[in-house]
Amino acid sequence: MDSAANTGRQGPHSRWTLAVLGVVGVSLFAAFIALGLWQVQRLAWKLDLIERTTERIHATPSAPPRPAQWPQVNAADHEYLAVRLEGRWLPAKTLLTQATTELGAGFWVMTPLQQDDHTHVLVNRGFVPADQRTQWQSPSPQTGADERVTIEGLLRISEPGGGFLRRNDPAQQRWHSRDVAAMAQALQLPNAAPYFVDVGFPNRQGATNTEQRPTASGTWPRTGLTVVRFANSHLVYAVTWFGLALMVVGASVVVARYELRLRARSRHPTPP
Repeated sequence: MDSAANTGRQGPHSRWTLAVLGVVGVSLFAAFIALGLWQVQRLAWKLDLIERTTERIHATPSAPPRPAQWPQVNAADHEYLAVRLEGRWLPAKTLLTQATTELGAGFWVMTPLQQDDHTHVLVNRGFVPADQRTQWQSPSPQTGADERVTIEGLLRISEPGGGFLRRNDPAQQRWHSRDVAAMAQALQLPNAAPYFVDVGFPNRQGATNTEQRPTASGTWPRTGLTVVRFANSHLVYAVTWFGLALMVVGASVVVARYELRLRARSRHPTPP
């Protein structure tokens, strides 16, 4: 028997096996580095998005996109844009969308605002608790209809489909998301904007708000509850991918040193 057999030690691996291991190691290292760099790029993009969104929220409210601009409205350029609208409510066309806020479960009050050019913008007038559903779902057709109002708030992008595992049901007036297109169709609004507006601003004072009205239980609908939050775990992901790349390097060093020891022993076997 040879020395390796006598000592119970494995002999050196073949060049083919080492070549395969090398290709796998290089491929994994390159892939992990690429993923890490991608997450670094995503981190820069996310930080820029957060900065731009913060600037939009705290900017002086301006006119919302006009009909000629509606096809170009998108989340990257318009989400959370501070806007000011003027017009008259269509209270008979109010819809309620299920909502969960820091005040508990309830509904968003969605009412079309008819502008001077006869276009319509769905406006989230704020949050009401569940016990006010009947009051807001069937308002008097004339409540506020002749009053011209000016509102300020944040432009929001449509939320098509519904909620998690829950589909909107227009026929039953069950809305789990603010799907502008579906709501406009259900309300027969021919000139509806492809976005909606949340009245009020989170953590911002001095905004024009004509929508809150006193009741026995407080001021409803309650505005300023828009949640502006961006998931930002890209730094963690980047560190993870770069860490895995370093682990590949470390494993390659361990394998290389082990293989060198095996080859040294095969060239200089221990005497029996």
